Amino acid sequence: MLNLVSILIGIISLVIVIPAQIPLLGWANWIALPFIVIGVVIGQLSSSDGGRNFCLIVGLIAAVRLMLGGGIF
Repeated sequence: MLNLVSILIGIISLVIVIPAQIPLLGWANWIALPFIVIGVVIGQLSSSDGGRNFCLIVGLIAAVRLMLGGGIF
């Protein structure tokens, strides 16, 4: 059950992260990061690790985009 919750949080985060790849919308990644962290924590509490890994991949995408944009753009 916790794995499903983690996957749902990851999907919500992904919906925020995808439009944040557009230039000048990188600030939306800062909104997605708390959701990603919550998804990773909930996924860690689960017996399965699929939701946690999904949230980590979404977090990696957001982190790389923030690094490329200098943290803001």
